[in-house]
Amino acid sequence: MSTIEQFGYRQELQRSLGFADLMIYGLIFMVPIAPFGIFGNVFFISKGMVALAYIVGLLAMAFTALSYAQMARAFPMAGSVYTYTGRGIAAPVGFIAGWAILLDYVLVPSLLYLVASAAMNTFVPVIPIWGWLVLFVLLNTVVNYLGIQMTARITRIMLVAELVVLAIFLVVGGIALAQGNAQTGAFTPVFESSSFSWTVVFAAASVAVLSFLGFDGISTLAEESREDARRLGRSMVAALGLAAVLFVVQTWVAALLTPNRDALIANGDSAGNAFYKTAEFAGGHWLSVLTAVATAVAWGFANSLVAQAATSRLLYAMARDRQLPSFLAKVSYRHRVPVNATFLVAGISLVLGIYMSTRANGIGELTSLVNFGAMTAFLLLHIAVVVHYVVRQRSRNWWAHLVVPVIGFVILVAVVINQNVAAQWVGCSWLVIGLIVLGVSYASGRRPVLPSEVQ
Repeated sequence: MSTIEQFGYRQELQRSLGFADLMIYGLIFMVPIAPFGIFGNVFFISKGMVALAYIVGLLAMAFTALSYAQMARAFPMAGSVYTYTGRGIAAPVGFIAGWAILLDYVLVPSLLYLVASAAMNTFVPVIPIWGWLVLFVLLNTVVNYLGIQMTARITRIMLVAELVVLAIFLVVGGIALAQGNAQTGAFTPVFESSSFSWTVVFAAASVAVLSFLGFDGISTLAEESREDARRLGRSMVAALGLAAVLFVVQTWVAALLTPNRDALIANGDSAGNAFYKTAEFAGGHWLSVLTAVATAVAWGFANSLVAQAATSRLLYAMARDRQLPSFLAKVSYRHRVPVNATFLVAGISLVLGIYMSTRANGIGELTSLVNFGAMTAFLLLHIAVVVHYVVRQRSRNWWAHLVVPVIGFVILVAVVINQNVAAQWVGCSWLVIGLIVLGVSYASGRRPVLPSEVQ
């Protein structure tokens, strides 16, 4: 197995995660029941072709996962796309990629906490949204501080619980369909000729990909994996594939049973709780409550737990390379985790989550920003594969090192172009700020330099 010492680093984090741990981590990060929370929005934008939106989202992420797997083999270190683009192309490009995906990684815990807190507030209104948010943040921070093995054990339990809830919904939904309660044709969730256009499909896919974000988080645990780099990459592909099957099946069933389809397609009426209304239509109020509470716990505890862990590893990797403040590179001697980065993520999530809870469309704004940051970083990842393998290594594995990244790049461009305009503006502004920070670094004589480049 490759070691990080050859790249100029010391092994500080604990190598304790196996293939199953990594795959489960990715599944939890993606959340097997993730479509529950955004089903209505995807349904509205796709004009009912919600399963097709997830299939297109899968294609975009599948090519990206294959590129991740190639770069994980070349550079088995923490840092995800920041490390891969920085070493695959150049350190300044790595900084920009890391800066772009920070928009995803730093904001996504806030989004998860906010969605979960709002859901729990509807069931237990005596505790305000900010109160639930504080509880979720404190709980996850304690678990992550206790070490990656504790996080891995908790995620296994949560994964089983989510799969049980999903199985219940699919069984009840299947019975409802068998009883003739379908509200539309069997293939309408995949294709509706009167509504189909590639603009509609890619616009919906740009929201649906939120459910897939997380497979890449596996790469941030490269220095805590006891597997070789090849199996690390395979765990990403496996997690993505399993999640995709679950996403398409559950959205297909839900789309067939969605009541008041015309109102939802026309104006997004009650898009926020569309899935829970569908669950109630299929099985009664108990199923609606079960799926809503499961969504709250999955997003607010399980998913945000691993999101916080992944974000802290990205900050740790960038700080270790002196591209962020050095205090973020501090590792707890006892628990072998990036302790300061973990606490910083918790603080940002708490403050930003509470602030966005006061805005009318805080959840929608955060969702768009998270997706833009990730897609931009993934574009640079595909370029890195071509530069590192084809240009530098003279690889003749045309499929893995040229065709896959080029196709992935083209699909992601189509997704980004069809994203929310406000998200495009804010996302581009974030990238401009990153370029300014990079320029200041150069002007002050502190250009990004990776350890192995130091003479």
